[in-house]
Amino acid sequence: MWRSFFLAIGVYCVILGAEALAVQSAQLKPRTSAGKVVVPAKTVSTPEWAPWSLLSAGAVVMIYSFTIPARAAG
Repeated sequence: MWRSFFLAIGVYCVILGAEALAVQSAQLKPRTSAGKVVVPAKTVSTPEWAPWSLLSAGAVVMIYSFTIPARAAG
C-alpha cells in the first residue's frame, strides 16, 4: 500500500515538473455570468526553480518507493 502511494506521488511530481518545464505561463479565462465579468482573466506563471525541483523531488520519491519492502511491518 505505502509503496504504491509513494510511487504515485513521485510520478505525479515528475509529470507536473515536466509540464511546468514545457509551459512558461497559462492564462485563465474570465468567468462571466449573464454577460457580466465575475472573475477577471488571470495569468499564472511558474517560478524559475519549480520545474527542476518538482522533477528531482519526484525522482527521489520514486526511487524511495522502490526501497520500501513489499510488506511493511505494522
